[in-house]
Amino acid sequence: GYKDLPTAVNITWSSINFKTILQWQPKPSGYFYTVEIHGQTSDVKRKCILTSETECDVTDALRNVKETYTAHILSVKPAEMDNFEEPPFEVSEKFTPYSQTVIGKPEIKDYSQKGSKLNVVFKDPLTPYIFPNGSFMSIQDIFQHDLEYKLYYWKDQSSGKKDVTTKSHNFEVSVDSGKNYCFYVQGIIPSRRENRNGQESRVLCTSVGRNILDEYGTEVFIILAVIAVVVITLAIVLPVVLCKRKKAKKARAVREKELLNGV
Repeated sequence: GYKDLPTAVNITWSSINFKTILQWQPKPSGYFYTVEIHGQTSDVKRKCILTSETECDVTDALRNVKETYTAHILSVKPAEMDNFEEPPFEVSEKFTPYSQTVIGKPEIKDYSQKGSKLNVVFKDPLTPYIFPNGSFMSIQDIFQHDLEYKLYYWKDQSSGKKDVTTKSHNFEVSVDSGKNYCFYVQGIIPSRRENRNGQESRVLCTSVGRNILDEYGTEVFIILAVIAVVVITLAIVLPVVLCKRKKAKKARAVREKELLNGV
């Protein structure tokens, strides 16, 4: 019966951009799991019924992202699912998608540095939720004015970072003309107590005024210096060698002429 079935342990919520996975242990043997999602105001939703896995995608059951949910993970046997006896279960910690999902990486769409202006255009991460027209909602569509973005930028090969904040999808900042800059973008929810900062976009760098010494440093300088010394040395030594060879050739010709005249 149900009494001897183990219950789930180490139940955790993992959520990025509102795609939410529930995970737990142990792997079942001789029984299965069924997940029930309980909301404060919504009806109970069953997911991953009679699964032998230890994770379940519960994204669809959390559409009201501002509601707080708990997950009941039932340990069941198929033949006893219709019994009136309640199967053993374990309850997860509470989870509110709006305040706990992690903000994913923004996508840098375009960037340019012209004169003393650095322009960066980026794109919101998408969520699994869909508009009636079939297009995916972005995190901006859900968070609205609670979401802002921060651009961190610094002079290439320097450790001093600056930052600027926007609620739009582009940045324009003043930089030193002719100097290269690196940067990344990060979403932020200032109203949150936890998980305020999202994942960082990839780091990109401009290439205005970049030369071979910027790329490869002192190694190239040393190589170029060696080449210059070799060229200068050849320019000095080669004419001397050629001159000596010419004189030696002329002297040999004179000696050969004298020998012929003596004969």
